[in-house]
Amino acid sequence: MSQPPWMETIFDRSPVLGHAGLVDPVIFDGSRAALRQRTVNFAARRYADMMLVSGLDRATADRHFRLRVAQLPSGLDAHAIEVSIQAEADADFAAGRLGVTVEAGQVTVRWGGIVGRAISRPGYGTILLGPAEAPDFAPSPIPRPVREAGRAWPIGDAVESASAPPPLAAAMDAFFAGSPGAYGVLIARPDRVLVERYGAFGAPDRATPSWSMTKAITCTVIGRLIHDGWLRSMHDPAPAPLWSDPRGIHHLITLDHLVRMRAGLGFPVRLEDGRVLIGFENSAVYQEAANAFEAAQRSIVATVPGAVFRYVNSGMNVLGAIIRDQIERRGLPYHATAYGLLIDRLGMGSYQHSADKAGNLIASGAGYATLRDYAKLGVLYLNDGMWNGERLLPDGWVDYALTPSHTGTSYAACFRSNVEGAFPDLPRDTAWASGASDQKIFVLRRHRLTVAVANETDHAMDMAALNRMIATAIDCYA
Repeated sequence: MSQPPWMETIFDRSPVLGHAGLVDPVIFDGSRAALRQRTVNFAARRYADMMLVSGLDRATADRHFRLRVAQLPSGLDAHAIEVSIQAEADADFAAGRLGVTVEAGQVTVRWGGIVGRAISRPGYGTILLGPAEAPDFAPSPIPRPVREAGRAWPIGDAVESASAPPPLAAAMDAFFAGSPGAYGVLIARPDRVLVERYGAFGAPDRATPSWSMTKAITCTVIGRLIHDGWLRSMHDPAPAPLWSDPRGIHHLITLDHLVRMRAGLGFPVRLEDGRVLIGFENSAVYQEAANAFEAAQRSIVATVPGAVFRYVNSGMNVLGAIIRDQIERRGLPYHATAYGLLIDRLGMGSYQHSADKAGNLIASGAGYATLRDYAKLGVLYLNDGMWNGERLLPDGWVDYALTPSHTGTSYAACFRSNVEGAFPDLPRDTAWASGASDQKIFVLRRHRLTVAVANETDHAMDMAALNRMIATAIDCYA
C-alpha cells in the first residue's frame, strides 16, 4: 500500500512559529593543551581577584595562591579523572616556568607559550580574557546610587563597634586559630551588627570573593522578577533566549529545576584520543574566556529534568541569560538594571559581579563584597523578603528558597540547609548561601541572626570551630 502524497515519513512538517530552531551543543575540549590554557586562565583570575579586586598586596597574594589545574568534568556519578596535568604543572610552577605579572590593572600568566590574562574594572569584578588582550565589550562605568554612609546599618553603612561576650570571644579565637585563610566573620541581628572580627589580611572595607554565594544572589533576583511580574512562576518552563523552540527537550526545564540543580544539564567532553564522554560542569565557567550565558544555554539535557540532583554552574548561568533577556526586552540598560533589581536596593555598595568576556554578569559565582554587605542578604531573608518597609520578594519566597523539596539532598533553592545536621549544634532549619572555600551567609530564622564569613580559596576552614562559634553566638544573643 503506497503512502499518501501528503504524508511525510521522515520529518514533521507541522508548522511551529516563533522559534529559532534547536540550539547546537557546546563541546568541552578535554585535550591536555586545553587543560593547560584553562589552568593559566584560572591562575590569572585568582591573582586578579586577590590583588585587583580585594586589594591584597603581592606578598599576601603569593602566600595565598595555590596552583589549581583544570580537570576533566566528572560524569553523573563520581569517577576517576582520566587526564591530569597536576604533576606537570606543579613541577613547572616550582621551577619558575609558570610566571605571574601584575601591572596596570591586568594580570598576565605565562606557561611556556600559553598566555592567560585577566583585568578588573569597577562594577565588573575580574574579567577573564584568556589569550586575548581585551574583552569583547566596553566595560563602561555603571551608574550606582551613593552609599548612605551616615545611616545606621543595614539600610546605611554606619556600624557601631561592639565587643563579643567572653564565651563568644573565646569561640572566635578558636575559629581564627584553625582557619588561617579566614578574612573575617560578622554576626548580626536584622537591625544591627552585633560583632565582627577580621584576620590579619581582612578589613571591614575589604571586598572578598563570594564564589557560589553569588548563586543565592541570582536566585533572589529571580524572586524579584516574579514579585514584579516579569516572570510568572518558578514552575513554568525556563524562558531562556536560546530555548525558544517548544519541540526541544530544554522546554521541559523549569526555573525550579535550575535553582534546585535538577535541570539535567551536561555536555559532551571530547578527549584527546577521540572518545566522547558526558560531563557536568562545575568550574569551566571560571576557566574559560568565553560567553558564559551562551555556553550554559548550549548545554545538553543529559538526565530527565527534575530527576537528578547534580551541582553545576551552567543552570545558574541560564538564569543569568534569562535575567539579561528580561531586562533588555524592556529596553532597560542591562548592567545598571541588574544591580538595581536587588544589590543596590539593599545598599550593598561594595558588591560587584564579575563579567565574562562578552559582558555578561556571571550568575553562578565570582561576586565580591564586604561582610557587612553580604550580611544584608541574610537580613532580607530574616525579614521574610521585606526591606525598609517594602516587600521585595513574593509571599512565601523565603520558605521556598531555604527549604529542600526533594529527598536525598540538603540543597534548597541556591541555599544549603542543615536538615542532615552538617552543623550539629545549629537548628535543623538553619540555611546558608555557600561558596568555595567555605564562604557563607547563614540565616538562622528562629534566632533572628545572620552570620557572614569569608575565607580565601584553597585554605581549609575549621568547620567544627565555626559550628561552635555560631552555637555560642546563639547562646549569647538569643
